[in-house]
Amino acid sequence: MEIPENLVNLIFIVGTGLVAWHGLTFRTEDGERDWVHLLFGCIALLYCFWVLFSDVLGLF
Repeated sequence: MEIPENLVNLIFIVGTGLVAWHGLTFRTEDGERDWVHLLFGCIALLYCFWVLFSDVLGLF
């Protein structure tokens, strides 16, 4: 049985969206933002938008 491509894209978008959300909203106990979380959050958001706009919506 083969998994549909749309389902894989949806799972990927949700997964990278959650990683991006965590990375961009994370704060330390002192209330400061950690640069590593921001970096990986931005990378995850980039891949999330890339798959969303190119594979799902077909804009690129």
